Amino acid sequence: MSDTAISPPSRVALLTAFLLVYLIWGSTYVVMKFAVATMPPLLMAGTRYALAGGLLYLVMRWSGEPRPTWKGWGFAAIIGLCLLGFGNGGTTMGVVYLPSSITALLVATVPMFLAVLGWLSGLSPRPTKWVTLGLGAGMAGMYLLVAHTKAAAVKEPGHTGLGVFAVLLASLVWSIGSLYAKNHRPASSPFISGGMQMLCGGIAMFVAGLVKGEATGFEFAQITAKSWMAYAYLVTFGSIVAFTAYIWLLRVVEPALAGTYAFVNPVVAVLLGWAFAGEVLNPQMLGGAALIVLAVVLVVLGGRRKPNVPATTPEAVIKA
Repeated sequence: MSDTAISPPSRVALLTAFLLVYLIWGSTYVVMKFAVATMPPLLMAGTRYALAGGLLYLVMRWSGEPRPTWKGWGFAAIIGLCLLGFGNGGTTMGVVYLPSSITALLVATVPMFLAVLGWLSGLSPRPTKWVTLGLGAGMAGMYLLVAHTKAAAVKEPGHTGLGVFAVLLASLVWSIGSLYAKNHRPASSPFISGGMQMLCGGIAMFVAGLVKGEATGFEFAQITAKSWMAYAYLVTFGSIVAFTAYIWLLRVVEPALAGTYAFVNPVVAVLLGWAFAGEVLNPQMLGGAALIVLAVVLVVLGGRRKPNVPATTPEAVIKA
């Protein structure tokens, strides 16, 4: 599956791919909450991505993709560490301390970080007035969320500030890794590149979990059936199915359209957290949620590039 021309996709294929990305990725926040209920968070996330990445890599190699170079593996290690090691690792720690809905809304700050960091690094133009307005709305929304979050129904209550810090740091490092990935491709195929990144990031999280001491006193017998089902869902649907659908979308539609997941996923996460995880949103938090969703809409759509500008590479915007 190298970067070659492909025929225009059907409406059914497009609709299916968008639904997979919107619904599956939006659901992963509450599903992660179920998984970490009886699993060590970093060990869970690490093995999840290492397994998914290893499977994807082997399938792509079996299908005829050439062996990546050592230089490509170096790129994959850096990107995987930023996007998954810090990015998903911090998000996974976030759902330990925060409601899944709040975690998802804080992760929605990634497009805002990208807009600012891309401009400061010279990789993207100066933010437009709409992007600037979106950044302001996002800051106001984050304040309302942080000031009024009710950390009920979480695994370890009483650490709201730590959870917010972990998720915002994860979003920041994810953004840095995304910008790095724009000009550093591990392999010609985005699919084998994704497998390499997941494998490297998963190993990094697993090692971090061991260093953190998550294996101490842990026994497989303590894992509930609900957590095992959540884990299986994250490996298959969250890391492979939705990821593949998103990579395909990036090849057949403009990046700004594919990037609309950034403001759809939080809405899905909020609804699922309320319906299945007993999470409650007060009026101030709902206001913050609305501001963040509005902010991402303004940043993503207000910062759309003209068609003659090269598109963002798939590796730059992976979100699983």
